[in-house]
Amino acid sequence: MKIKILLLFAFIFTLNVNSQTALPIPSTLSGNNINLTMNTGTVSFLPGNPTQTFGFNGSPYLGPTLILEKGQNANIMVTNQIGESTSVHWHGMHVAAMNDGGPHTPILNGTTWNPQFTVLDKAATYWYHPHFHGKTAEHAIKGAAGLIIVKDPEEAALNLPRTYGQDDFPIIVQTAQFNNNNQLMPLGMQDSLAIVNGVRANYGQSVFLNVPSQIIRLRLLNAAGERSFNFGFTANKSFKIIASDGGLLNAPINATRIRVSPGERYEILVDLNGMNGQSIQLMSYASELPIGLQGGPTMPMPPGSPPMDSPINGIDFNLLQLNIGAQTSNPVLSTPTTLAVFTPISASTSNITRTINMTALNPMSMDGPFYMNGLLFDMDRIDYIIPLDNTEIWQITNQTMVAHPFHIHDVQFYLLDRDGNMPPLFERGRKDEVLIYPNETVSFITNFDTFEDDMMPYMYHCHILMHEDAGMMGQFLVKSNLNTDNQNLVLTKTINISPNPVNDSFSINIPESTSDYDVKITDATGKVVGTSKSKNNMLIDVSCLSSGVYQVIVKNNTNFYSGKMIKN
Repeated sequence: MKIKILLLFAFIFTLNVNSQTALPIPSTLSGNNINLTMNTGTVSFLPGNPTQTFGFNGSPYLGPTLILEKGQNANIMVTNQIGESTSVHWHGMHVAAMNDGGPHTPILNGTTWNPQFTVLDKAATYWYHPHFHGKTAEHAIKGAAGLIIVKDPEEAALNLPRTYGQDDFPIIVQTAQFNNNNQLMPLGMQDSLAIVNGVRANYGQSVFLNVPSQIIRLRLLNAAGERSFNFGFTANKSFKIIASDGGLLNAPINATRIRVSPGERYEILVDLNGMNGQSIQLMSYASELPIGLQGGPTMPMPPGSPPMDSPINGIDFNLLQLNIGAQTSNPVLSTPTTLAVFTPISASTSNITRTINMTALNPMSMDGPFYMNGLLFDMDRIDYIIPLDNTEIWQITNQTMVAHPFHIHDVQFYLLDRDGNMPPLFERGRKDEVLIYPNETVSFITNFDTFEDDMMPYMYHCHILMHEDAGMMGQFLVKSNLNTDNQNLVLTKTINISPNPVNDSFSINIPESTSDYDVKITDATGKVVGTSKSKNNMLIDVSCLSSGVYQVIVKNNTNFYSGKMIKN
């Protein structure tokens, strides 16, 4: 009897160690009117205490995939029910700054934000996630994220897999680090648990997806806080890369690996013809990544540095098993030889070249703080004022010991070069993010069209979320009627508001200003609650405002200023 009990225990232990879980496929939302509610939840990632998480629309982790059509008018109601302030950013999408969901448009707990915009983007895979300054990593790593799929006539005319959940699959990959109570930590240097579509994918649990024996489409999103992935399949099975962040490439690219840094998206086609009954694994080939890229081999750390010793650094491990079955009723069995028609922007059309240097307080530091042009992020500082319709080259140099994925809001760009060399083929499409290695300089070109706003900025930042939260971020305004003499102006001073706190009225004094200026007052949600014309020491009536903290933004002919006002 004892032998039988021991054998039974061993069998149960084996099941626990080698358990399999079907890959969840997020539900979808489409149409002009979309309701998203960010909520709390719990997930049992590990034995013991459940993990406190965030999700959308009742899901304890992640949110539904939004299906949008180019040209449609989107009316989105985003309600916050997580118990603290947050925001939601439409990563990669070309929308007005007021609809972008950056740190200047917080959603207070219990309130609803209502962005409305026309979808102007090309068919591609985008995503949404929080962007509340100082909390982005925590909120996103807890699960407050989801995919966005935009469709357009150019993509629809191609013979591609596009039946969601049947031959077209969202693959959202994250990693996590837990404390002793199984709670998620907004850290990346020691992350060890891989999560795919919200379920654990290593340490005794594997995730599988049943797929048909035909060409399938995988939409790869790296939603990790810090880790880069080097995706590939067992037996070096080849695949075709068909799209990057902002849309289809000119033609499919044959590959056996695709490196995806945090925030990046790539779409790939995998030909499974004739493989009915077989299985292959989607792998993370981290052993092939270089030192200095989080996820690659661990580099020795200077004394006193935080640990960077994740057990999955620099090793190859399985993320997802594809179990191949029968074909669907209308299978895609061949790949188009050409995809999208586009011509990258010519460098000769640029109006200006902007340079950004990424630096660290300690040149040997792997955990920061890291700076953009020697500065940490300041909500009250505008780093660039960009003329509407300007075509610009941005040249970014990484002078740190760690690779940084650089992301810019509002626009898609085209890479011009990496250290003077042409970028690889898979990076020659539309991009909103680029990984920049230590001691590397990357240049891209873009056009700031369509949207302008005198007050509301867009962000640019490192998409390692912990670096972003710690201040590795800047912001820019896009403004019309701005000549080339003042397009490099920055906001370096805050205004003097007197008295502050305010009872019924206050005045502003800007010593270097003698002209009239425009004043805008916004509340904590970013909503404009007052505008006026003023001049130095003129009283501005705010008696109608309720008690709270407000932002006062001032502009004259050449400069922008801002400050915080407390209303009694």
